[in-house]
Amino acid sequence: MNKEEIKKLDQEKIVGTYSRYDMVADHGKGAKCVSVDGKEYIDFTAGIGVNCLGFCDDGWVEAVTAQLKKLQHVSNLFYSEPQVKAADLLTKRTGLKKVFFGNSGAEANEAAIKTARKYGTTQRGVHVNKIISLANSFHGRTMATITATGQEKYHKFFTPFLEGFKYCEANNIEQLKSLVDDDTCAIMMEMVQGEGGVLDLDPDFVKAAEQLCHEHDLVFIVDEVQTGIGRTGKLFAYEYFDVTPDIVTFAKGIGGGLPIGGVLFGEKCCDVLKPGDHGTTYGGNPVACAGAVEVLTRIDDAFLKEVQKKSAYLKDKLQTLPHVTSVSGLGLMLGVSLEGKEAPDVVKKALEEGLMVLTAKDKVRLLPPLTITYDEIDQGVEILKKALS
Repeated sequence: MNKEEIKKLDQEKIVGTYSRYDMVADHGKGAKCVSVDGKEYIDFTAGIGVNCLGFCDDGWVEAVTAQLKKLQHVSNLFYSEPQVKAADLLTKRTGLKKVFFGNSGAEANEAAIKTARKYGTTQRGVHVNKIISLANSFHGRTMATITATGQEKYHKFFTPFLEGFKYCEANNIEQLKSLVDDDTCAIMMEMVQGEGGVLDLDPDFVKAAEQLCHEHDLVFIVDEVQTGIGRTGKLFAYEYFDVTPDIVTFAKGIGGGLPIGGVLFGEKCCDVLKPGDHGTTYGGNPVACAGAVEVLTRIDDAFLKEVQKKSAYLKDKLQTLPHVTSVSGLGLMLGVSLEGKEAPDVVKKALEEGLMVLTAKDKVRLLPPLTITYDEIDQGVEILKKALS
């Protein structure tokens, strides 16, 4: 099928929940993607942070293909080696105790919410079920996670919402303290608000949240769906903030391109969920976990240091571009603030010129593969410069 045939059939047959860009992807390698009409693009999106090793990485393809030839699915009624290998790597790297595997970031955050509420009600009483999340946050699109999301635009049309969420302004320590009461079971936050505009939290605020959780026996939940698995130059972004969460949710980059998410539990919460409390048919799928094992094995300390170097290199380049006023974010999760240009217009123009980028609020958002080369960074920045000019 050619480009126009694919677009036409998409518009006729697929629900229009996405405002798609005018490109039909066909194949790719590393940080380069080729459309069905043969045009090559530099990819600064990584499938919204999913393709951490880029398109069709040789080691990743070999790992998932080998597993496909053995066992594609077995269900969680039985044990499987890829699942325990992935869990072992995650716990050893973080010092956290146990893992629950799901299929997406929203599903991971649902499991975290359920765990926090069970912990609160079993430890301190049935009324202890309120969760504080942050204004401008994003935690998913299910009914629980959309309620946890502190942005009104995601709430339109979908009332009534799940009860039991309160919102705190990011970095407002006094307001956070005032929201904690006898009914509070957890505080939930992203270290960098991705969909909220790639905004880093203040370290003092994060530390204060951890301290409140210790003082009041609350569950400290860190949503690392977008920031995790090397995206910020650490395995998880909370490592920059000198805190130890009780629960860490992850997804996106962990599978290298296959749908997988999950929850890491510390000592406080690792045995809260019992048989029958939670589950998912596809969670911990052997093929997705084989991809996760490859990703986690590859993202070692040397790899993470290189991500940090690429981040500094890319930030320096971006700050010289016309109309750029500042660059926020950590690692290869960056938000570019503009003056005199609208982010959606820049994204569209960049695509026309051969660069795939994203938006986050009024910023241009960059989430390139962690394996992107310096030459590919240079090529992408030159195209972005042209789009801004």
